[in-house]
Amino acid sequence: MKRLFVFGLGYTARIVGRQLRADGWKVAGTCRSPDTKAALEAQGFEAFLFDGSAPLENPERALEGTTHLLASIPPDESGDPALRHHAREIASITRLAWAGYLSTTGVYGDKDGAWVDEATPRSPSTARGRRRAEAEMGWMSLYEMGRVPVHLFRLPGIYGPGRSAIEAVTAGRTRRVFKEGQVFSRIHVDDLATALIASMVQPRPGAIYNICDDEPAPPQEVTAFACELLGLPVEPLTPLDQADLSPMARSFYEESKRVRNDRMKHELGVTLRYPTYRDGLSAIARTL
Repeated sequence: MKRLFVFGLGYTARIVGRQLRADGWKVAGTCRSPDTKAALEAQGFEAFLFDGSAPLENPERALEGTTHLLASIPPDESGDPALRHHAREIASITRLAWAGYLSTTGVYGDKDGAWVDEATPRSPSTARGRRRAEAEMGWMSLYEMGRVPVHLFRLPGIYGPGRSAIEAVTAGRTRRVFKEGQVFSRIHVDDLATALIASMVQPRPGAIYNICDDEPAPPQEVTAFACELLGLPVEPLTPLDQADLSPMARSFYEESKRVRNDRMKHELGVTLRYPTYRDGLSAIARTL
């Protein structure tokens, strides 16, 4: 019996978990609140409380029987919570065939719109990016010590049903903020799940993969396309220096890069179901 354990059984991991459970896997993971734990268990997942401030109450019980492990909890100011509390237990899992860490393309830093691939040196330009780079090194140290078959997945913006420009436009939560030359890469959550499962099927410990679609694009274009799909007027552009954004929202405009996905396609054999944001948003719009 294969068993996936996830540190951070959130949006992406639940989609991966549902697909694996349909193939007969057991799927367990952590969450932060009793209410979420109850909801996960009602969906057939085994859930354990873990908010990063303290170790799992019974890590041996939580990790028992784990053959595959996925870490999706972002690092905090003290580092990666899973490693901080449970590196020893993770390294001691005897049947572990695959481990994946969900990182971010933010580790590449700002490239002023230039292309990056997995060979591009890490050069994070934000505090979040620096924490992610440190977490990557922590997970890779477990691999380099010969104990854990770690794979790194560098992710851009993740979107999908319930979390896309379609819902944001419908709720009136969008602004077409403009910054000259600004582009982002993104990935539909279903394609992300496909890539992760493909890696589980053909592990290459120590590998690093960019998981993204084929078309980096300016965010204002994505919002405009969502408006057109919904038959709503496209609002005018607001220059970044005139936009009243939160510090968090503004920080996303500090970096601009285009991310290559050739390794994902060639090594993992992934064919994207949604190769552009237009494909992904159109599919979401059809479900409304």
